[in-house]
Amino acid sequence: MTRRAVGVVGLVALLFVAVGCGSSASSNEQTIAQSPSATEGSLRSHGFTKVTLRIRHADGSIEVHCVWLADSELERQQGLSEITDPLIAGGEAMVFSFDADSDRTFWMEDTLLPLSIAWIDSAGEFVGAADMGLCPADTTNCPRFRAGRPYRLAIEMAQGRLQDWGIGPDATVTLAEAC
Repeated sequence: MTRRAVGVVGLVALLFVAVGCGSSASSNEQTIAQSPSATEGSLRSHGFTKVTLRIRHADGSIEVHCVWLADSELERQQGLSEITDPLIAGGEAMVFSFDADSDRTFWMEDTLLPLSIAWIDSAGEFVGAADMGLCPADTTNCPRFRAGRPYRLAIEMAQGRLQDWGIGPDATVTLAEAC
């Protein structure tokens, strides 16, 4: 290879490196999935614990899942921010619990995993659900999601998974003991 060809190849390689370093991809697009143990460590370090979520279906059958609980103001503010493990460290969902009826909105700022949310009222009845996409890079335009009426529980999980658990209009959802 001639000296000139080597120089051209080197320049092309340098351009590829420079373009890669200056990528305009958002941090959401560059996310690498966390291991379940790293996710669990992160959630436990923020004070989250696991509780039993009971889902009674229309046919009377009951499904039980162990999920992460956010029941303090700090935990609710942290939520699933920075989590990339779609199984959420084996909990598969996070439940935001409120002592009184709430009408708070939810949004996805600093959340790296597209989520679905379901709202449940004080009687355990389904209020509504939404699929929440990631926020744009400009977080001032991050969409807000409302339940439509007061709720006591908000359940977040990887987008599309609510149907897998049968969480919908024909289900009754309650929290039970720690798991």
